[in-house]
Amino acid sequence: MNKFILTEKLKPLLLEDLQFGDLTSEAIFQASDIGEATITAKADGILSGSSIIPTAFSLLDPSINVKLFKNDREKLAEGDKIASIEGSIQHILTGERVILNLLQRMSGIATLTNQAISFLNSEHTRICDTRKTTPGLRGFEKYAVTCGGGYNHRNSVNDGVMIKDNHIAFCGSITEAVEKVRKTIGPMVKVEVETETEEQVKEAVAAGVDLIMFDNRTAEEIAHLIKLVPSHIITEASGGITMDTLHTYQHSGVDYISLGFLTHSVQGLDMSLNINGGI
Repeated sequence: MNKFILTEKLKPLLLEDLQFGDLTSEAIFQASDIGEATITAKADGILSGSSIIPTAFSLLDPSINVKLFKNDREKLAEGDKIASIEGSIQHILTGERVILNLLQRMSGIATLTNQAISFLNSEHTRICDTRKTTPGLRGFEKYAVTCGGGYNHRNSVNDGVMIKDNHIAFCGSITEAVEKVRKTIGPMVKVEVETETEEQVKEAVAAGVDLIMFDNRTAEEIAHLIKLVPSHIITEASGGITMDTLHTYQHSGVDYISLGFLTHSVQGLDMSLNINGGI
């Protein structure tokens, strides 16, 4: 993760928890009390967010020394040491919760993404995320998807044109929506259209879109609809796909499957920070 961007993103997250200081740690310890702590995995998974540890602690106390034993994208086994931290006990404990919250969530996303790829078991179809992310944490969560082997869809509504059902309903048709978009955007911007029926797929192809999404379609339906799409148009499946049904899309021929649950319904990967050095 880019250090400058990471630093700026971490500041408000730390401030949210520490805006009035750490009442407990400051009452018990002096800033000069030195100790050592270890962050340990308490479950198997994929690590994401390791650079948060030294960056966040450096914001709290530049004298804190962090040693990483694992890097992003590496597999974790229960009991693995992820990092050791040496420095002010007060400052280590002050930063513990925010750092663990991010590490656990990001590693949970990376782990779930990796599992989804394994369940799909396709040499052609790629797994990607959506914009169904936690407000304020999108950059962290989308990075975590890549750590698990997945790909990012749009990072924001300005990354590409995505004409969805409501756009079509208000505009009147796919054809009219695409025509209006093409008059406005530059040559570097791709246009994707969400489709639900065979007629819409045919209309999207005729309109000259760059990507076609099959929304809430089964693998069998997609296998039929994809025959209507020329090879130069990228295809995507989205909506209603779960871990239990992923394997059915293995031979559907679709290029991407976007999964909202990678970020909106993830369980954090269990980790702990424990002090192993005293005053």
